[in-house]
Amino acid sequence: MTKAWKGKTRGGAFGYRFFIGLIRFGGLTVAYTFLALVVVYFVPFAPRATQSTWRYARRILGYNRFKSVVLLFKNYYRLGQILIDKVALGLGMRKKYQFRFENYQPFLDVLNADTGVIMIGAHVGNWEIGVPFFNTYSRKINIVMYDAEHEKIKELLKKNGKTQEFKVIPVNQDNLTHVFKINEALNQKEYVCFQGDRSVNEEKTLRTSFMGQEAHFPMGPFLLAAKMKVPVVFYFAMREPHQTYRFHFFIPELGVNTKEKRAEQALLEAYAHTLENLMLRYPEQWFNYYEFWK
Repeated sequence: MTKAWKGKTRGGAFGYRFFIGLIRFGGLTVAYTFLALVVVYFVPFAPRATQSTWRYARRILGYNRFKSVVLLFKNYYRLGQILIDKVALGLGMRKKYQFRFENYQPFLDVLNADTGVIMIGAHVGNWEIGVPFFNTYSRKINIVMYDAEHEKIKELLKKNGKTQEFKVIPVNQDNLTHVFKINEALNQKEYVCFQGDRSVNEEKTLRTSFMGQEAHFPMGPFLLAAKMKVPVVFYFAMREPHQTYRFHFFIPELGVNTKEKRAEQALLEAYAHTLENLMLRYPEQWFNYYEFWK
């Protein structure tokens, strides 16, 4: 089995506070320049994440040693850029960035269908950065995330940046309160957003082929989408050169073979195929820093 994700992401309040100050008083160029030094620090001093990314480069992507070293540094640097961008946009620097959209109108058609919607993303690119661009739609967005992953940083960003418009449904492993809140949001024709690539419970997973090897995905988002019978959208926001983000929206069409397998498994396979094509295009933006594959 894979080593399960622990329900929290590396990174502390001091680092966020430092870069908030750096962006405010030095600007984005200074922040990006200083980031290069931080990357050099993280390679040896974040051994688990470094080891995970190295295995991803060598075993999953099939890179040689030189390309793996390059990808390792690019991966850390891209993650740092994305964190800086989140802070910068929270501080009102929207004009510093460019945004591109793929399949945007069909996505809006789904949102305008007067029904609840489930959106499934992943820990790739900068998923949250697109929420402000949904305008009035963002008020109906509910993001499901684990308590340990967001509480401290969420409070810090509220104090130092702009208040986020979307709502958060925290997941607590000790009770099922989040399940009732998810059902309530969908019944109110709102949008519930999941990350479909991490699970803290190895017993509640689905398996499928991903990037050439078997991988475990959380059962919850796909099972819920199958049972609630609401529209589903796969959404990713990937960083490109020149401070540009490209938003990708995919509306899965399961086809005639769906009847041959359970609906949640068919949905997962469509998701994994979509995510795989995206990672082949943006290999350095894979941010699952644990033993994801079996």
